Amino acid sequence: MKYIMLLLFLIASPIAAEQAPNIVFILSDDQAWTDYGFMGHKDIKTPHLDKLSERSIVFEQGYVASPLCRPSLASMVTGLYPFQHGISGNDVDGSNNRAELDIPVRAAFHKHPSFIKLLTSNGYLAHQSGKWWEGSFKDGGFTHGMTRGGRHGDVGLKIGRKTMTPVTEFIDMAVEKKKPFLLWYAPYLPHKPHNPPQRLLEKYNKQGRAGDVANYYAMCEWFDETCGTLLDYLDEKGLRDNTMVIYICDNGWAASSTNADDPNQKLWKAFAQRSKGSPYENGTRTPIMISWPGHMSAVRNPNIAQSIDIFPTIAAAAGLKSPSNLTGINLLDDEALASRQTVFGVCSAVQNMTVGDPDDTLKYLWCIEGDWKLLLRYQGKDTTQYRKLHIWDTAPFHLYNLKKDPHEKNDLAASHPEIIDRLKKKVEAWHRVKKE
Repeated sequence: MKYIMLLLFLIASPIAAEQAPNIVFILSDDQAWTDYGFMGHKDIKTPHLDKLSERSIVFEQGYVASPLCRPSLASMVTGLYPFQHGISGNDVDGSNNRAELDIPVRAAFHKHPSFIKLLTSNGYLAHQSGKWWEGSFKDGGFTHGMTRGGRHGDVGLKIGRKTMTPVTEFIDMAVEKKKPFLLWYAPYLPHKPHNPPQRLLEKYNKQGRAGDVANYYAMCEWFDETCGTLLDYLDEKGLRDNTMVIYICDNGWAASSTNADDPNQKLWKAFAQRSKGSPYENGTRTPIMISWPGHMSAVRNPNIAQSIDIFPTIAAAAGLKSPSNLTGINLLDDEALASRQTVFGVCSAVQNMTVGDPDDTLKYLWCIEGDWKLLLRYQGKDTTQYRKLHIWDTAPFHLYNLKKDPHEKNDLAASHPEIIDRLKKKVEAWHRVKKE
């Protein structure tokens, strides 16, 4: 009996500092799911992430909860969907009174548990760099960081583009203090401005390739180089064996010149189907990687992963309990992965939110089950130029077979009404239950 009580105490207690894994969370910004060497891109070079993929569980079919940076990050942190944590878009009212209107949004958001606060309340040091929307790093529960509270991440956006020193100094400090650490590395890369080093741009500039495409390709490699700097530093310090590295992207991207056959007529429709802010694969899909030497084998996992799984996965790795209301799963739990049948997501207006009523600006709900993906169209409010992103779409739903058509070029809604009816009921039931 004493042995059982001791075992239960150890399970329930924060994991000992010398055993607790470090967590390095790498987040790229505006990068399509296809745009990596390890995902098969024939031109873009990402050697450091390719190497990481060889040491990771790679979920080639990963998804974010929302195809837009701010709500996407908020869902990763909380394990909740946008209509649960309240952040559905990047702004409340376009560019008007941003700081003032954000006060109640951030106040409500910070009432939710996060994996950041869970770790720091259990002995972790935590550093924020790069993209961070919800106030200062301290507001988010980090013990250290760069962002002071401005939109996007203010000073934090220097990471990767200008310097890596704050990150390496934090690692050194955590090692010196013999503390487990969480590192939030979310550089403003390959996000615009697309101003890569000339040496990289020269690699991708070639006859017949549009300038915006070459710049974007070079930005992807620049981001990869910064990841190499970080990962090499972990190796140099002998930390990789006790460090879980997680990689994900916030949402997709496509250069403007690739978006339309007829830019005058089809630009917004094509952009909606092929880039951020849309429920299509190039808005919502991302590879998700987890590397944790000695605790998992490197493999390409065919199951679907989602950003809401990050919180439960980190909590499990640290020997901690995630909130009971989370529906994400531990991505190292093969049984949970295999039993998952459906994943869901949301797409709302880009620069509008209605405080207290996230569904007021709802554009789409979507789900994937097996090979099928259903999009349900809604007509939520939007008062900015981004209303053009979806205004072309008057159909009530769209249906795609992702196995045969991963780039969603063939809408099968007209030929499979029975599938639409079944999945529509499933999406609406999910949305109703999760709002309660």
